[in-house]
Amino acid sequence: MAPVRTLLSGLLGAALLLPVQHSAADAVHAADAGHDDAGRTVDYRGLRVALPAHWRVVDLDENPDACVRLDLPTLYLGPAGTQAECTGRAVAGRADTLHLEPLDAAPERADIPTVTVRSAGTLSEVPPRSDSNELRYALRRSGVMATVSYGATPDAVRRVLARARAVAPPPAPTPAVPTTGGPKPRTAQEPFKGEGFDTCTAPTQKAMDTWRADSPFGAIGVYIGGRARACAQPRLTARWVQRQAAAGWHLMPIWVGPQPWYNAGTGLSTDPSEADGQGREAAEGAVDAARSLGLAEGTVLYNDVENYTDRATWDAPVVAYLTAWTVRLHELGYRSAAYVSVSSGVKALSAHHHQAPQAMPDVLWAARWNLSATVGDADMGLPKRTTKWAGPRRAHQFRGDHTATYGRVTLTIDRNWVDVNPAALGPVGGLPPLS
Repeated sequence: MAPVRTLLSGLLGAALLLPVQHSAADAVHAADAGHDDAGRTVDYRGLRVALPAHWRVVDLDENPDACVRLDLPTLYLGPAGTQAECTGRAVAGRADTLHLEPLDAAPERADIPTVTVRSAGTLSEVPPRSDSNELRYALRRSGVMATVSYGATPDAVRRVLARARAVAPPPAPTPAVPTTGGPKPRTAQEPFKGEGFDTCTAPTQKAMDTWRADSPFGAIGVYIGGRARACAQPRLTARWVQRQAAAGWHLMPIWVGPQPWYNAGTGLSTDPSEADGQGREAAEGAVDAARSLGLAEGTVLYNDVENYTDRATWDAPVVAYLTAWTVRLHELGYRSAAYVSVSSGVKALSAHHHQAPQAMPDVLWAARWNLSATVGDADMGLPKRTTKWAGPRRAHQFRGDHTATYGRVTLTIDRNWVDVNPAALGPVGGLPPLS
């Protein structure tokens, strides 16, 4: 695959603001007036946290529909509920957030690293690598799981957590830290042609079962990680993936990596050679997440690249990024797909397709909100009668953010028409075609 990378490098080088209730926190205290970065303190399950003045506090016990958003500085308290208020896919600015929940109720997160420590004051000096800018700390002494989210670096939010102090014994014995137990890899992408949806956070099992029975959908896009991911994924576990695959859902795992905008934490480099490295890094992060979730080799992994208007600046790095993503995924035994807008990313990939067709994404997912549920050339933004991404290698997002209700369960979704058959994509990474 190295010659492809060299060729490409040469060619492309040219809210909810609510008072904290007793159910989730014992008390909120005024901070000392002279303390610059702290506005108040919050007690949760015997743990006292001093918050920066500009942070929100969201009680998830009192507000189970609240979204665990990653773009607003927030302390979230309690297990995540339905997250019915979640919308969006990618965010330009990731914020520092801290989510505290009982350790014995914490889900088996497979998409981000979990570190077990004695207390908040014993965090390791060097945090583990996180491709999604999220870390979990299992605090044994207090019986609390603390999930931190951050923009460019975790330093500030880790300091908030490290300064937390125990002020009372935990309300219950500390259990063992949840683990995924090494899920058996499975195929979650049987050939599919029909309607699908994507939503910011993985729905509850009740919602998935209800929509499987009552909705027209047979495919779901789920965001498995990436530094620009908009919503936390408290329900995204290997078990969740297994249950949806067993129910017959066609899963579309989505990685939300660096984007074509200027931001130190979530932005793509304008230098194609640096964007190439970002693409390879994104592929490695996505594969780590996919393996943790039990998604077998050969699975198509989708990279979400949002729309941009300055094509002169971004076309070359976007193509370098997505081709590097594809090459590295193939090296690791997975298949590649790109979610891109018809007015930007589709044009860029189509224009450069002839330069290195073997490095182009295996599947093209085009965003064009024209309410046309097809994957025809015109709806995909491709030339008429083109051979590019011909056959079962296309998806079309034809309607953006809206609410839909089936079986009395309402979700905020995007709608897609999907025509994807991984078995028809040929061998990858030394693997035979899927049978």
